[in-house]
Amino acid sequence: MLWRGHRLLVVFSLACTSRKAIENSELAPSAPPALDAITEADLRNDLFALAGDAMRGREAGTLDELRASAWVADRAREAGLEPAGDDGTFFQFWPMRRTRTSDASSISVGGRNIQLWTDAVVIFPSDSAVDLPLVFVGEGRESDLAGVDIKGKAVVASISPPDNAPPAGVSLSARRYTQVAVRQRANFLTERGAAAVVLVSDSIAESQFESVGTVMQRGSYAMDTASGIRGKLRRAPTIWVRSSMLDEAKRAGARLVASLSTESFVYPSVNVVGVARGTDTARRGEYVLFSAHQDHDGVRHPVEGDSIWNGADDNATVSVAVIAIARAFAKRPGARSALFVWHGAEERGLLGSRWHAEHPVVPKSSIVAVLNADMIGRNHPDSASLLGSQPPHRNSAELVRMALDANTNVSRFAIDSSWDRPSHPEGWYFRSDHLPYARANIPAVYFTTLLHPDYHTPRDEPGRIDITKLARVTKWMYATGWTAANAEQRPRLDEGFKLER
Repeated sequence: MLWRGHRLLVVFSLACTSRKAIENSELAPSAPPALDAITEADLRNDLFALAGDAMRGREAGTLDELRASAWVADRAREAGLEPAGDDGTFFQFWPMRRTRTSDASSISVGGRNIQLWTDAVVIFPSDSAVDLPLVFVGEGRESDLAGVDIKGKAVVASISPPDNAPPAGVSLSARRYTQVAVRQRANFLTERGAAAVVLVSDSIAESQFESVGTVMQRGSYAMDTASGIRGKLRRAPTIWVRSSMLDEAKRAGARLVASLSTESFVYPSVNVVGVARGTDTARRGEYVLFSAHQDHDGVRHPVEGDSIWNGADDNATVSVAVIAIARAFAKRPGARSALFVWHGAEERGLLGSRWHAEHPVVPKSSIVAVLNADMIGRNHPDSASLLGSQPPHRNSAELVRMALDANTNVSRFAIDSSWDRPSHPEGWYFRSDHLPYARANIPAVYFTTLLHPDYHTPRDEPGRIDITKLARVTKWMYATGWTAANAEQRPRLDEGFKLER
């Protein structure tokens, strides 16, 4: 479970307040005026619609994502928002390029032909052809390379624990371990001159061969721009094989013969954008941006008979929360305008938010704050996190203060700050849609209730969501945005803000 590092917070939270006490207490005088527009019934109904099996997991670049986006736009219209996308619609379309390894590719190790995606996985799509002797370098670490010249050679290494590996219980450790380990070791060896890399599973990676391999089979995704695509495809081939291949790959005289080719497709993805206009003529041209993403992982290999990766917590919880906040702002607009963006293709690399941060529907300088959230419906009922609340991730102390005050006045969570630290192995701050805006020097914070064992599995279903907690986080976001929308001055950017990576 997730809570080893959270016990003190939970004890503190339970000592100070309980869910029942919060539900029965009177709200502080500074509570925003339309909290009653946010109801558990609406959140539940919307959640089960968006995260139900009928939406098929909403994978980016598929008709399922477009259908879910149309559903979100309908809810935004019903909530009372004005369309703020392209050509008077709620939609901002943009092109997404997918590049994958062609099934026509072939791989042979030690004279044995290996079946692609069954016994071998190409880690990074690459257009390349090699016929090279294999050199075994143990685990492929710096100490293993002492006195070994790997430049221009095909290198074999056993997968081993990655540097700064996530500890057991932090997230899906086996899958995360494998993803980080194969990419980290492949990059390390190619940066030191290897012309090709073959990585052989250890016991943990072997258990994840199908799960992680299925993701890598899909290839890589990017915004469809001309810069750098061909260069990325000329990288050294990097191949991950099953543990049973180790002896063959180590055999004296063994060679790697591989002919890899790629194929590329362009798909439409879309951001859904609506606005509730502000009431103050002097400030209505400024915007508080509420951010969610509506996509998830789609239909994939079955786990315990279930092949739909619903993404209820990730991120249907926030998608429906932002719909509820839109209802509140439509009922009682703020002085500044509220801009609502449901980003597409977050799971493919924050692509929708990167696109909108570069091509905003309003002047970038007019966005005074970004309130993003990701996964807000699980774990202990009285604990939550606010990322971007401490340096080096904090870029606006004033916006953070607004969020903390809103929590004190409205939701009263015990705040777990540990995941906001640069030393945290998950790097959680860098994995959601506030990031492109923060990089653009727009004040931004990130609300979350953190990872859980059902993250990125078919078990992330709407029936597992704590609706009462979801409503509390929704009200916290709304209260924070209400303060930002009505403050006399926009939140200031911290002087010298610079992320560590």
